[in-house]
Amino acid sequence: MVLLDRMPMYVPVVLALTLGLAPFVPEPHITEKLGMLWAGALVRPIDVVDLLWHGWPWALLGAKLWRVVARKV
Repeated sequence: MVLLDRMPMYVPVVLALTLGLAPFVPEPHITEKLGMLWAGALVRPIDVVDLLWHGWPWALLGAKLWRVVARKV
């Protein structure tokens, strides 16, 4: 948690907007894989790994925002 608290906010934001949304054209992988997850079509191992790879920056950003809000309360 100390590393998360010491990390500047721009680091998870930049990661989420670059790696989290890559590739930008024709559709970001994260939205494609989340759609597959909701449809129940996320069955191939490469799709699961792809979801994890493009999803961890968003999870990091969420954890950072959670810590910022929790410290202010």
